[in-house]
Amino acid sequence: MPERKLQSVKSVSGAWDGVGAGPMHRQGPNFAQRAWRPAGTVVAVGLAALLMWHVINGKHGLSVWQQKRVEDHQLQREITDLEQENAQLRVRIEKLKSDPDAIEHEAREKLHYAKPGEVIYSLPEAQGQAVGAGK
Repeated sequence: MPERKLQSVKSVSGAWDGVGAGPMHRQGPNFAQRAWRPAGTVVAVGLAALLMWHVINGKHGLSVWQQKRVEDHQLQREITDLEQENAQLRVRIEKLKSDPDAIEHEAREKLHYAKPGEVIYSLPEAQGQAVGAGK
């Protein structure tokens, strides 16, 4: 007799046709949907966080961009200073080419030349001036 009850529960294909099989079958996809939505959200948030980190700290990120921007400003300042110095040197060269007083001044300062009858005294730099400059 027990064998007969088992046979009545089994279908012709050999699968179990339990009375509660219908709701269990429906709960499977519902459980999968409930489990994958939070997991998908966590993955999406993780990817967004990774992308944000890469934008800020990556090879061409915002922090590198900021450093390059500061370096660019410093180099622009240096270029401006060098252009001003170059312009001053051009003016000095033009004066040395054409102005006899400028030529004389350079000869006296750099080469210690003197006119006939003049005496040049070279004094060492005072140590008090070097100490006073540091105060």
